[in-house]
Amino acid sequence: MLLRDKATLAKELHQASSYISSLEGKCYEANSTSLELLTTVRDLESEVETLKAYIIDLKSRIAVYIPIKNDTIDKKLAEYINNYPDR
Repeated sequence: MLLRDKATLAKELHQASSYISSLEGKCYEANSTSLELLTTVRDLESEVETLKAYIIDLKSRIAVYIPIKNDTIDKKLAEYINNYPDR
């Protein structure tokens, strides 16, 4: 009877060890995935900031003066006004 109990305990110990080992593997995979996702989020946050700066730059370039169609002089005047550095 003692021999059977010992064998049963050894079997249960082996099963528990295998289960713990598989959980550790899953935990490692989850941590690796989390790290990859955090890296991606940081990269995307950086890209968002770059795009925000680009949008602000584009907004500052919006035409102040819109010329009348088919008027060459007015188009040149609009080009001068919209490209003037101190506008």
